[in-house]
Amino acid sequence: MTAINHEETIRSILKECKTIAVIGLSPKPDRASHRVAAYMQRVGYRIIPIRPGSGTILGEPCFATLSDLPAGLRIDLVDVFRRAEETLPIAREAVAIGARGFWLQSGIINDEAMAITAAAGLWSVQDHCLMVEHRRLANLL
Repeated sequence: MTAINHEETIRSILKECKTIAVIGLSPKPDRASHRVAAYMQRVGYRIIPIRPGSGTILGEPCFATLSDLPAGLRIDLVDVFRRAEETLPIAREAVAIGARGFWLQSGIINDEAMAITAAAGLWSVQDHCLMVEHRRLANLL
């Protein structure tokens, strides 16, 4: 189940990870995190916003961190919109909550975060846009 930036990994994530925690989801529609999350929600994925100090985004309640999620809420994929240097603790949290996948959006590269999640058996992708990959592979899912 572990590979970095591998086509099969991306397909597996898109097929099997239906509940996505979006770290750094902005309430502003003009931000990339909002556009990507709104698109993924429109095509059938459940979005869980992770953003301290916000009430709801895209109709879903926000949580400050992955550790603050209610018991029983299963997160399949952790999609990260944060600076690369901020991703290590998020990778550790993704492992701790039992996520199946860890995704660093386009322009975010942290090999150490990838190593942590891959070593724990998570599907791990960096420097790719989830929305772009879904659009590219939608007919194969």
